[in-house]
Amino acid sequence: MNTPVEQPWILGLTGGIGSGKSAAAQHFIDLGIHVVDADHAARWVVEPGRPALAAIAEHFGPDVLQADGQLDRAALRKLIFEVPEERLWLEGLLHPLIGEEIAHNLAKAQSPYAILVSPLLIESGQYTMTQRVLVIDAPEQLQIERTLQRDQTSEQQVQAILKAQSSREDRVSHADDVVVNDRDLAWLHSEVERLHHFYLTLRGGQS
Repeated sequence: MNTPVEQPWILGLTGGIGSGKSAAAQHFIDLGIHVVDADHAARWVVEPGRPALAAIAEHFGPDVLQADGQLDRAALRKLIFEVPEERLWLEGLLHPLIGEEIAHNLAKAQSPYAILVSPLLIESGQYTMTQRVLVIDAPEQLQIERTLQRDQTSEQQVQAILKAQSSREDRVSHADDVVVNDRDLAWLHSEVERLHHFYLTLRGGQS
């Protein structure tokens, strides 16, 4: 008789802008771990032909669609930025769908554990889908420098994003594991490998 394969447990991976969470996630992928990105899920649920996009167009009107039928994110952002109630309506529509999309993709995992990468893991409550939380942390000044190097953006914009994301203290308070990523990429890779070997020993994400 075949023994049932143990379901992979789920690690939540988060970190502020410029912390290096994407580089960490990529290294877990290179180590053979199934990674689901909440940002990708958020994009998939509003693809043309998906029910969410039709609901958004019906609610906000055709101006939120581009000529090719894709969502015009800039137009939508402007609308929900100006009217907080509209943002709440949109979140009410999308959050459950994004949750379903994430769960569906995590369920495909063949690795011993799987990872949900989300910049808003704590704020969105997505951490409740995970058994363990890893925070990639970085000193704020370093976050700003890295983001300015990576994105053509202003320091004010980076500061605004930092403010919108949950505070480092709040993120770290939810964490089971914290990597302070204030060195180079090779060091980050070695930390990911160290955690990976540790995670392989865990049952259900807890020691």
